[in-house]
This record gives sequence, structure tokens and C-alpha cells, in this order.
Amino acid sequence: MAGRRLSERQQARIARQQEQRRARAGGADAVTEAGLGPEQTGLVITNHGASAIVEDAQGRLYRCAVRQNLGRLACGDRVVWQVADPIAATGVVVAVNARRSLLTRPDYHGQPRPVAANLDAVAVVLAPEPEPSEYLIDRYLVAIAAIGVQSLLVLNKIDLLSEAALAALQARFAPYRRIGSPLLLASSHSAHGLDALRDWLRDRSSLLVGQSGVGKSSLIQALLPDRAIRIQALSAATGHGTHTTSSSTLYHLPGDGDLIDTPGVRSFELGEIGPGDLARGFPELAPYLGQCRFSDCRHQSEPDCALRAALDRGEIAPRRLASYLELRATLATRPG
Repeated sequence: MAGRRLSERQQARIARQQEQRRARAGGADAVTEAGLGPEQTGLVITNHGASAIVEDAQGRLYRCAVRQNLGRLACGDRVVWQVADPIAATGVVVAVNARRSLLTRPDYHGQPRPVAANLDAVAVVLAPEPEPSEYLIDRYLVAIAAIGVQSLLVLNKIDLLSEAALAALQARFAPYRRIGSPLLLASSHSAHGLDALRDWLRDRSSLLVGQSGVGKSSLIQALLPDRAIRIQALSAATGHGTHTTSSSTLYHLPGDGDLIDTPGVRSFELGEIGPGDLARGFPELAPYLGQCRFSDCRHQSEPDCALRAALDRGEIAPRRLASYLELRATLATRPG
């Protein structure tokens, strides 16, 4: 018990120290430690575990060590840091600002690992091939709703579709527009829809996700024409060479807004998502959940099922209800 109390006291002390650093950063009372410059705020451009590339207020990049008591940082984190060597462009991250959102993914041990922080939006990129899967889209939208950010569906490679095929896909995705996830038509080959996508991303910190083969990389290249130059600058700052491209990286979009490129994130695991998060990912079901005759209704063949009744009235899309039931069953069988 004594060890546990000591650990709690240590955690409280560390939390107080971080709060003090956040309050001082950039102000006249910012602290200058021995061998370090004054506390200032910065933006994590990419993270490599024990070190991170931090951008200062003037856009300069610094390779910073991360204090062990801060936990793992995420691309997009706002931090308090101090310069160690201005010539070598090195520093130390000493505190992390509160995150307004956080995307995680399981590590090798199944524990959540921060990937991107302070997101405002996630765009799910789809294409005619591989065949779009509503079930996969619904998994994306549940995870997006769980972190409380805006979603967008981007149907890429429309230049490969006939008018009839495009109309059929638009009809399939109509239920998503009704729940607040608009569908944007695009083609990185013909540049169709790219201006509309830029407008949607403006003033937001965003992430593009999608299955392999949907053209996500081509869209990112179109949105960031100088990406190769930025990668070279990051590689020079990290000393990791082109390996930088395998890590989540934040890029400033031309105009305004940020785009976080996460090469390893093509799909979302359910992670720590619970029943409440699942319901948020299906907002059209909210009026009917809890309205069935039986509190343990499985929404299959039970009498007076509110969801089945709404389905019969055409108020719920059959595919969406099927996805909800499948995801709920997955959560019910998850260990712990």
C-alpha cells in the first residue's frame, strides 16, 4: 500500500509540474533550466518514441528528447519544450498540453498506442476497387465518432466508373449523408473534386484513412505537392533518413489546415470502444435504442422490437442495422 500511495503522490506531483510548465510557457516567467532555454510551446510534427520532431512558433524543426514521465507522445500534440542546442536544433519536451481528441491503435501487446492528437476530422477514402464494404465503413465511423471528430467519405477514382455505376454507388452511400457523413467525389488522376476536398480540409487538422489500393497516397501527394521536400527536411532533422516516411507525420496544407499522414493506419480496431461509443457511431438508431419491449432485446425476431419496426418503416437502412448488430456481437465476445 505504501508503494501505491507513493506512486499516486508522484503522479500528482508530475501533473502539478506539467500544469505549471503549461501556464508559464511563452510567458515572462518561463523557467530556464541549466543548459536549456526558456519554456515555450511547440507542435509535434512526428514522433519516434523517446524523441520527437517539434516545430516552434517560427516553423523551425527541433529534434527533442521526451521526458520519460510524459508517456508516449502523438503526432499533433501541443507540448511545452526547451531548446538544448540552438545550433544542432535539439531540445527537450517537458510537458504535454491537454488533447481535444486522440486516435490510438493497439500495439504488439494489444495496448492502445497514441497515433494522432488534436484531430478535427477524418476522411475515409474509398474507390470502386477494392469493392467498398459498408461494414468496414461503419467500423471507421464508429471509431471516428468515439474520438468526437467530423467524418467525410471520399469516393476516389471516379474516372473509372460509368455514369450508371457512379449513380449506383452514390445511392448505396446515401444513408451516410443522412447521418452527417457527406460523400465527396474525387479523382486524383483527373483532379476532379480536389478543390472541394481542399476546402473541406481548410482550417482543420485532418487524417486520411483507407484500404490499400484506394488511392490515398495519390490524394495526399495532390494535396501536398511539396511533400518530398518536406520529407527531406524532416529526415535531416531526425537523422533517420527516409525512414521518416514510415511514421505518422503532420504537414501544413497550402492555405490553412494540417494533414496528418499515417502510413500504417488503414483500418481501425475496436480497441477500447464500448456500447456507448458504438451507439454514437449509429446516430440514426439513437431514437429507438432502449425503446424495445424487452431490455435485453437482440433485435432479431423478438416482439415489439423498436429497431425492427423502424426498419420496416424505412427509417433505418438494412445494411446499417446489420452492421450495428455484427459490431455489437463482436464487442460482446471481446475478452474483458
